[in-house]
Amino acid sequence: MIAIFGGTFDPVHLGHLNMAQQCVATFELHSLYFMPCAIPTHKAAPGISTEHRIAMLKAAITAYPEFKLDLRELQRSGPSYSLLSLQELRAENPDTPILFLIGMDSFNNLDKWYQWQTITRLCHIVVYQRPGQNCDVQGELKNYKQQAVTKDISLLNEKNAGHLYFLEGEQLDAASSTIRQALKKSIKKSELLPDTVSHYIEQHQLYQE
Repeated sequence: MIAIFGGTFDPVHLGHLNMAQQCVATFELHSLYFMPCAIPTHKAAPGISTEHRIAMLKAAITAYPEFKLDLRELQRSGPSYSLLSLQELRAENPDTPILFLIGMDSFNNLDKWYQWQTITRLCHIVVYQRPGQNCDVQGELKNYKQQAVTKDISLLNEKNAGHLYFLEGEQLDAASSTIRQALKKSIKKSELLPDTVSHYIEQHQLYQE
């Protein structure tokens, strides 16, 4: 079983690390791959360079042996469609369950993703909920949720894809957008950032006006 955690990570923060740790602990994973995207299809493009985002991720995950980087989306031209990455991962791991870790805000908009129903056939979707977030889905996405949702982890081990699991655990309310705004105003936000990332941001004077 392998897990993929995609995002812009602009910057990577303790909420991301907490989410990944909860996933590793719940599924007893040997590896979880952070997969930074190049040109997100649902958000504004990152305001800092790809090199800085990779450097911050490397700094953030060094203390966690099970955390690894997958840079395939940064090496591909064009928009970062999760579908393409999952198709590649499935071809590389034909007989392995793949967990795709996303936040509740992403899950609520999953039906707006490129070929989202194909994505659900390539992996298990694991959704992490931040404080104050609710599952609010309609139509086809609601139908998928009702058919795919399970609380039985063994089912995700038995099948390679197709299930939906809501990950419950310790919650930390952190958002990259809020942290970026605070850093612009020079408000100390280091309590939501790993020390290594705070140090890197200061060193390179990132996110300043």
